[in-house]
Amino acid sequence: MKESFWIANASLECSFSMENGRVNGTNTERFHVFVKDGRFERIVPATQPLPEGEAVWDADGLLMLPSFKEMHIHLDKTFYGGPWQAVIPAPNRFFRIEQEQELLPRQLPVAKERAEKLLQLIQSHGATHVRTHCNIDPVIGLKNLEATLQALETFSGKLSWEMVAFPQHGLLRSDSVSLVREAMKHGAGLVGGVDPATFDDDIEKSLYTMMDIAVEANADVDLHLHEPGHLGLFIMKRLAAMTEDAGWQGRVTISHAYGLGELPIPLVEEMAERLESLQIAIMTAIPIDMPTIPVPLLHAKGVHVGLGNDNITDHWDPFGTGDMLQKANRLAERFRWIDEVSLSRALGFVTGGLTPLDKQGNQIWPKAGDAADIVFVRAKCSAEAVARQNPKEAVMYAGKMVWQNDRAKEK
Repeated sequence: MKESFWIANASLECSFSMENGRVNGTNTERFHVFVKDGRFERIVPATQPLPEGEAVWDADGLLMLPSFKEMHIHLDKTFYGGPWQAVIPAPNRFFRIEQEQELLPRQLPVAKERAEKLLQLIQSHGATHVRTHCNIDPVIGLKNLEATLQALETFSGKLSWEMVAFPQHGLLRSDSVSLVREAMKHGAGLVGGVDPATFDDDIEKSLYTMMDIAVEANADVDLHLHEPGHLGLFIMKRLAAMTEDAGWQGRVTISHAYGLGELPIPLVEEMAERLESLQIAIMTAIPIDMPTIPVPLLHAKGVHVGLGNDNITDHWDPFGTGDMLQKANRLAERFRWIDEVSLSRALGFVTGGLTPLDKQGNQIWPKAGDAADIVFVRAKCSAEAVARQNPKEAVMYAGKMVWQNDRAKEK
């Protein structure tokens, strides 16, 4: 597709419809959208004729939505793309670590290929940005990092990405500090960590070392935190204090944060206010087998919450579809967001905050100058797309078509 072209006959959300003072639906209209150099330049009603001689892709009434952001996945150790394997039941996480000591070297020859297959799956479901965690440990060294970077290079120009150097076996426990430092020089952009109490048995030293590497590398942080209840809360408080001391506001994410789902509401509110003041983000996969953190409370307090698929078909978990729209659906179902406005707002949790309408129903996307990162869905509106998980028909990244299903290709 040329650097400048028209998207013809795209359905865009314009406002909410009202009945008896309540929102009862979403109004959409068809538009022509001109894309140039990867951004929207003009948006005109579809009743206007298109200029002659311009390249055109006809959306044929498909709903145009902001593309999705997959904010937590492990590309480097998936079974996806290979033979089916169910999960061996494990008494604890350390059993999984023992598995990895044998599994990671065995899977290394296919790590790149399987990461590519998983990226294809994610993109076919509408994602154009991926944050992937990559094992950095004495068992595999930087080899998984190298394989994953090669897979991401295959998708150059098709999506954006972030790489987290993740000491899955414990930053201190596995003596991975020097390896993580090396990873920051060889393609990783974020410093990871995992359960400083359970895995490293030294909360202060583990968190301090993680933050020290981040400051040294001028990198952001993404900490896996599965620690429960008050222990998890204490760790979040210590991480918040170190974030403030380092001046790392807006550069820290806590993934999972299960403890927030097990605490009295007043304590969660207090922690949420602290997180918001330091712009510490939370990432969740909306698990159904673990405590679900109070996303509505966190969001209301101004904490940025993102969603991710986490493990997809690997030795930790045999499940996962790669579909961020399914994650938005699970979020809405879990918290009974069943009305038009709430369903439409759920979309923002998988787009980095972008929604076609604001809460009052004013159109805020797309606007001239916005990046042309788009997913085209066979749905009437974003509320329907979230509730019914309608089919994705095509995906654009930076104004380039990066995926189409067979129906879209035939047009």
